[in-house]
Amino acid sequence: MAKVGGWAGKILRVNLTSGKISTEDTLIYKDFIGGMGIGYKVMFNEVSIGTKPFDEKNKIIFGAGPLTGTGAPCSSRTNITSLLPSNPYHAVSDSHMGGNFAAMMKYAGWDAIIVEGASSKPVWLRIEDDEVSLEDASFVWGKGIFKTTAEIASVIGKEASIAAIGQAGENMVNLSVIMNGTSHSAGGHGGVMGSKKLKAIAIKGTGAVHIAAHKYDLLTLNEYMMKEIIGANNQHVVPRTPQPWAEYHNSGSRWLSRKGLFWGGAETPIETGENPPGDMKKIGFRTMKAVMDLGPVAEKYTVRMGGCQSCPIRCHSQLKVPQLEKYGLSPYVANTCMGYSSPNGVMIKGVTDQFEKDDNTMIGKVVGAQVADDYGVWCNYGMIGKDFKYAYDHEILKKVLPEEEYKSIPWDKLEAGDPAFLIDFYRRIAFKEGEFSHLGDGTYWIAQRWHFEDDFWNGNAYGVWSPLGFPKHHSNEAGGQVGAIISCMFNRDAQCHSHMNFIGSGLPIAIQKEIAAEVWGSPDAIDAPANYTPMNKYKAKFAKWSIIRNCLHDSLTLCNWMWPMTVSPVQSRNYRGDTALEAKYLSIVTGQEISEEELDLAGERIFTLHRALTVKQMGTVDMRNKHDLMCDWIFDVDPDKKPFTPGTIKMDRDDMQLALTMFYKEMGWDEKTGAPTKETLIRLDLHDVANQLERLKLLP
Repeated sequence: MAKVGGWAGKILRVNLTSGKISTEDTLIYKDFIGGMGIGYKVMFNEVSIGTKPFDEKNKIIFGAGPLTGTGAPCSSRTNITSLLPSNPYHAVSDSHMGGNFAAMMKYAGWDAIIVEGASSKPVWLRIEDDEVSLEDASFVWGKGIFKTTAEIASVIGKEASIAAIGQAGENMVNLSVIMNGTSHSAGGHGGVMGSKKLKAIAIKGTGAVHIAAHKYDLLTLNEYMMKEIIGANNQHVVPRTPQPWAEYHNSGSRWLSRKGLFWGGAETPIETGENPPGDMKKIGFRTMKAVMDLGPVAEKYTVRMGGCQSCPIRCHSQLKVPQLEKYGLSPYVANTCMGYSSPNGVMIKGVTDQFEKDDNTMIGKVVGAQVADDYGVWCNYGMIGKDFKYAYDHEILKKVLPEEEYKSIPWDKLEAGDPAFLIDFYRRIAFKEGEFSHLGDGTYWIAQRWHFEDDFWNGNAYGVWSPLGFPKHHSNEAGGQVGAIISCMFNRDAQCHSHMNFIGSGLPIAIQKEIAAEVWGSPDAIDAPANYTPMNKYKAKFAKWSIIRNCLHDSLTLCNWMWPMTVSPVQSRNYRGDTALEAKYLSIVTGQEISEEELDLAGERIFTLHRALTVKQMGTVDMRNKHDLMCDWIFDVDPDKKPFTPGTIKMDRDDMQLALTMFYKEMGWDEKTGAPTKETLIRLDLHDVANQLERLKLLP
């Protein structure tokens, strides 16, 4: 690839069957930007229909984008694309991890790594700039992620970034992760690495990412963004508590810093304090998520808030909890969000105080986070605990487990609220010990295997959103029809925060509606929470925009937990953000002027390719009736209330079908089936995709 800013210019291809290592020009995939876009194109072109996730013919692609490694804020995301074992159709999906793996890959001179074939023995991939080799991994095979990372680092150097799997990945557990930095995890594809006997990828890069424009142009844009646009985690732009500088506050905000709140576990405790917009040096104090995720008791154990390369937000809480040593674990633990929340979901009888008053929530969460992360078990956005709860509540485990296995499970620890139960729970899953371990298959598969009844799917209590086994995750409970449409579109939980970063920003609904009118054409693009109105075309535009921005972020690669920057914490801006920031950064980095509209079109191309690939893999154009599905509870919840009345998240069946039709129309897809039309594929320069689907008779 000719010298262009942003892209490294090379893609690494590693065939584990033959041992062949080769290089390709990134230019082949330039229309797909990077990350997710590259992954989808490789999968569409190279993985044949009928391939299963653990087949040798499957591929796994680690991708970064042109903004990663440049210093653009919140840009060190790795997009991982492959077939997803927990999906009932084994359809294509993505997982994502933060940390510094993506940036290190770019510094080593690579935009993506395509891994194909399967090794006959355990190996790890060693990358030191242009020097690439496959190394014997027998010395770490069978070990957890923590030891694997440490021992490979002792070989290649501690400055390397290492993405590894634990025993769950080795044993091809459907719900397994790939993790770098021992706490930045990508859920769902660890078993694909295990099927290929690839224990880890370790990268040490000593180069830099070329920026086409003058570096001060980038620094100027960074300063503008830091002073005027960026908020706290999830782009929440008002503080949680009243503060002198703030016009508004919101009890759900992740802007938690305040006077009297400390990183209490630091060598010298550090007060998070008041951090008004404009003070770039204190952005990292805004998001004190340890107390949000673990409860007030976590304050005194918090050493600091950490995070990913080039991100000022620091949403990754890092603690020292000496009590963990009682369980044979390191006292140091780091994680964020579901890494902490999911383990307590497994403790369905609660957790009792272990050492001091009110430490129950924190101790359960940090014990579970340590064990699950080391084994490399994925929670499927908390569904692993909900699947377990249903089987327990309905006494299914007594029926499906052999008597000896059932008796061997430490039920007394579960009943007593002892988090030591989690150690046994995750070990059985990671090592595929007995029938119980099938909880690691994923919601769809375990529900079929253990014959879960309709009340599992059609009751809100167990959190399953789609008949395909996807969890409730920013769906109709968060944005009504907009969230529901988004949750239909991918092959797992959508992981889309574009709409949530706006809806959850903390701003009053009146201001949100003003901004919605400016961005999507009408204040009716959004509703107040649980006060929904019937579907309209502006909600369809909002849903389309949200998904397209999600795809852009996973291709550029930016953190969709922070981007897009639709709102601002600055009152003098009337709380308006800047939706053109992605295009501004890409233009500066690449030296190729691109407008917001042109970049959105590229996102539309990537998302439509995802849809076309799903049509191909499922072998049907009828996406409406085979893929875009919702469980009945979405329409039956709150039986004493009608849809569109205040206080309910209940949807109307006919209105939801209208919502899908309007969304398909916005995308230029067939309104009857929800499949991309030939005309739209050609409009998006996907001629080869259109031709292949036409040969397969998969065009509507």
